[in-house]
Amino acid sequence: MDWPHLHLALNHVPVLGSIFITLLLTAGLLKKSDELKRMSLCWFVSLMALAIPIKFTGDFAYDATQGAPWLNDQLAAAHEQSADQATTAIFLLGIVAGLGMFLGRKGKPVPNWVYPAVLVLALITFGLMARAANLGGQIRHEEIRGALPLSAASPIGPA
Repeated sequence: MDWPHLHLALNHVPVLGSIFITLLLTAGLLKKSDELKRMSLCWFVSLMALAIPIKFTGDFAYDATQGAPWLNDQLAAAHEQSADQATTAIFLLGIVAGLGMFLGRKGKPVPNWVYPAVLVLALITFGLMARAANLGGQIRHEEIRGALPLSAASPIGPA
């Protein structure tokens, strides 16, 4: 497995993980389940830890593909900038979730502000992760880059 392959394999985890853990937190809030809410905090901290190797694999993947005829440096730069924003968001999310776990240690209740703050950060993080993934996908998948210019479109109706 090379760096680009490893990066592609790993980067699905925070995108999908952020939405699934957000759903877990939402279920915990709706059911008033401290267990589900605390579990979501733990998973958000774990997701933050996973973001570190993903960032490095992205750098290595770019280095491994630099000079490839299909690589568009503008798309790669847009993806990297977006990924940096998403990584910053997931770090903030993980820090707030970790703070909630710390404040709620030894059987103490987690402060009331933690879960709404984590929920808002989680939704923002998912949006940023999804955008970074979409921009990353555009590097190799021109079919998702947007509509083709009119001159490149196939004619409508009989020729």
